[in-house]
Amino acid sequence: MSTFHAVVWMDQSEAHVVMFDREHAEAQRIKSRSHHKHQGKAEDLAPFFAEVAQALSHTREVLLAGPGLVRNQFRDWAAKHHAAVAGVVVDSVAADHLTDAQLVAMARQYFKKFDNMAADPSVA
Repeated sequence: MSTFHAVVWMDQSEAHVVMFDREHAEAQRIKSRSHHKHQGKAEDLAPFFAEVAQALSHTREVLLAGPGLVRNQFRDWAAKHHAAVAGVVVDSVAADHLTDAQLVAMARQYFKKFDNMAADPSVA
C-alpha cells in the first residue's frame, strides 16, 4: 500500500508499522530477532531496523513513537544506512503501548497539526 503517512510504534522487540490515508489503514508487525535487549546495542538491531525501513520505503511522512530510545536509535540508523527513510521521518514522540487504532488516531491528530504548521502562511 502506497500512502502519504505512516506511524511506527517500536520497542526493542517489535515494530507496529501502520500506513494510512484518509479512508484506509494497513498495519504490519515486524518482530526483532535480536536477543540482546540491553540499551545501547543498536548494532544488534540493524536487521530489525532494515526490515522497518523496507516497510516504510513508499511513504512520504513518518511519525515514530514508542516508550524507549529505540525509535531514536532507528532514526539515527536510518540517517546512516537508509537516507530515503531518514528524510521522511518528521518526528519521534514518546508513547506507551497503543492499539493500532489508537496509534492511527494519535498520528492523524499529529499530522493534522504538522500539516497546518508546515503550510505556507502566504497562501490563505
